[in-house]
Amino acid sequence: MNPNKLRFQPDPELDLVLERIIDVPPDLVWRAWTEPQHLKKWFAPRPWMTTECEIDLRPGGSFKTVMRSPEGEDYPGHGCILEVVPGAKLVFTDALAGGYRPNREPFMTAMLLLEPSGQGTKYTAIAIHATEENRKKHEEMGFHSGWGTALDQLIEHVKTF
Repeated sequence: MNPNKLRFQPDPELDLVLERIIDVPPDLVWRAWTEPQHLKKWFAPRPWMTTECEIDLRPGGSFKTVMRSPEGEDYPGHGCILEVVPGAKLVFTDALAGGYRPNREPFMTAMLLLEPSGQGTKYTAIAIHATEENRKKHEEMGFHSGWGTALDQLIEHVKTF
């Protein structure tokens, strides 16, 4: 069975989807998402930056980042990795911290799917929300432009490997 086959169907009332064909192979996209030294280079849309990153790449492992605003304010994110299919699928959530410990204010679960497409990758990122209010808030925060810009930065970074 194809590990990327969506058993999960996005709900337009609750979820946001970014899907693109990109001109870099899935293995390099995977490295950019799962190796902290690479993720820090592209994860936050410029002029924001990711100043810290820790990834314990296993179900129950932690996914931590600190993003810094242009004004110098830090925004830490703590999540838990739920599913790992090397090179193909990564699912993590901020509803939990590492070790499956509940976080106080959950916002979303993220699903990243990578599929070979010619010489590149079919890239699908899904932000899954519990409420319409959170989906709408994330959309208004600039989900499509922010995650799209971050993806452009990922592609730019991967091409330096």
